[in-house]
Amino acid sequence: MQTVDFITAIGDGSSYNFGQISAANSLSDVWSMGGRPVTAMSVVCFPSDKLDIKELRKIMEGALDKVNEAGVAMVGGHSVRDNELKFGLSVTGVVHPDKVITNRNARLGDRLILTKPIGSGILNTAMKADMIDQNLKTKSIACMTRLNKAAAEVMIDMGASACTDITGFGLIGHAWEMASGSEVAIELDVEAVPVLDRVVEFSRMGIVPGKLHDNVSYYACKLEGDLKNNEDWMSVLNDPQTSGGLLISVPKDRSEEMLKRIRAAGNPEAAIIGSVIEGHKGHIYLK
Repeated sequence: MQTVDFITAIGDGSSYNFGQISAANSLSDVWSMGGRPVTAMSVVCFPSDKLDIKELRKIMEGALDKVNEAGVAMVGGHSVRDNELKFGLSVTGVVHPDKVITNRNARLGDRLILTKPIGSGILNTAMKADMIDQNLKTKSIACMTRLNKAAAEVMIDMGASACTDITGFGLIGHAWEMASGSEVAIELDVEAVPVLDRVVEFSRMGIVPGKLHDNVSYYACKLEGDLKNNEDWMSVLNDPQTSGGLLISVPKDRSEEMLKRIRAAGNPEAAIIGSVIEGHKGHIYLK
């Protein structure tokens, strides 16, 4: 669920974009489990004494357009008056019980595919300070509004061992959940991780979301390798994402073809960023 600060961050056309990003983010939970979203219901808290009701209309228009793009039916919603704007979707999907993809079945030898670049949390913080040019803002918003539908359909068709979408816990946090739940270790090739432009630059300036520091502190003990002492990479890899991509664990013999198809389906930055290895269970090895 997104909040009013996010509208401030994304600037012109913000309410419409806010609705699109919120919808894309909400739908991803179903796709990441191998499901097909069917219906969506809006949940909104609206400060009617602070914002014009026209802004809510724009938010709903953005969400509805993204829901329609996904082939999902908007079936209504709930709204309450609140001091702060909050918006999201409650999504219902379907999947065969034997075909559910969880984040707990990564297997030794699997390769890890990340479908979107990371860094949106840091860029959103920079947007609030009006430090980003329009080209980068447009690129970042396009990344956040991009549905994970096409990548998920490829993943489902080719067969993935495990999957999760990357959101508030950052790449490290969600990779750790996969490693811990699967009782394996994960190795990340940090140089292979796709990162949005200027993310490291803003990080070095201290322009990062507060949640990033929480992530760094919490997951530090789960990391192995000298790079865990590299401040640049710790900021990037722990950056809390808004409507991030999928992290897919797939058998090695299918990984290159899956990557090729995911890129062709509209995710050109997708990359193989690591593998499932033997090691301390639940630990992330950085190289």
